[in-house]
Amino acid sequence: MTSDINEKRIIRSSFRPARWLRNRHAQTVFPSLPWSWRVRPQLRREVLELPDGDVTAVDWVVETEETPKTAPLLVILHGLESSADSAYARMLMMAAAERQWRCCVLHFRDCGDYRNLLPRRYHAGETGDVRHFVGKLEQEGQYGPIVAVGYSLGGNVLLKYLGETGADSPLKGAAAVSVPLNLHACSEALNKGISRGYQRHLLKRMKEAVERKFDRHTAAFDWQRAMNATTFAEFDDAVTAPLHGFANKDDYYDKCSSVHFLKDIQTPTLIVNALDDPFMTPGVIPEADRLSEYVTLEVSDHGGHVGFIEGGMPWRPRFYLPGRLISFLQPLAARPGL
Repeated sequence: MTSDINEKRIIRSSFRPARWLRNRHAQTVFPSLPWSWRVRPQLRREVLELPDGDVTAVDWVVETEETPKTAPLLVILHGLESSADSAYARMLMMAAAERQWRCCVLHFRDCGDYRNLLPRRYHAGETGDVRHFVGKLEQEGQYGPIVAVGYSLGGNVLLKYLGETGADSPLKGAAAVSVPLNLHACSEALNKGISRGYQRHLLKRMKEAVERKFDRHTAAFDWQRAMNATTFAEFDDAVTAPLHGFANKDDYYDKCSSVHFLKDIQTPTLIVNALDDPFMTPGVIPEADRLSEYVTLEVSDHGGHVGFIEGGMPWRPRFYLPGRLISFLQPLAARPGL
């Protein structure tokens, strides 16, 4: 990757971590602390009916009377076991609302406080729901230019969707942050050192979600293997793969790693990844020749996983991502007269 850092498609980030928050784990954990970002936009819930008879939730930022009918619409895709309540989603919603954009968070199935109907959940390669939702928005014709941002797993889903649709995507621009571009490598990284703490935390939440939806008698997978899983690889092999039609976790990782779809993207797209992300290793950063001409990969030495706190004070931090993402998307979403 080093030889490609000066290539047009791979650029070095201008992000610099706050002096009081340089450690990659501190950058990763800090945004989840209750005082890091207290602002909560007013939301309204919409139930999205899906083509297979299932449902999921879309949370919309409540608009003001001043919001233009032709305002850009920002669609946010959240990360693993996350929701519209996450700090990163809330701060980007506020940044969009301040510019009088429309904004919503499309929840993956069974995420947040909304339960889906079918005996399935979501995974890192499930692009059908995004395709359906974005297509529905375009068909309704009630919105200005549509752009999207995906975080972590949501970033992987977004990039895979963009690669699959190519020139047919209605999105005018997209951005993805802290993306597990290679699911094999990220699974291995989370099984080493301090990163195993994140794995334990997320696995606990994933098992709790599975227990809400299934029991040992209704599960279409090996219940005991699922409950005994101690790594993402074991859980994905026991639950995610059989529940969503993959032969095993390797088949799932092979088919759903977004790195395989970057070459086919034809929507202007920004990817922001940090080399010190504890959810992966620097090895997941692809060579420039694996990116299409529409993709810009911004690589930062620091930032952790969806952290990127650049300044301020611990009780009033300043975050890099909202401004960076909006500044990239704004010219793509601009229309004459806006």
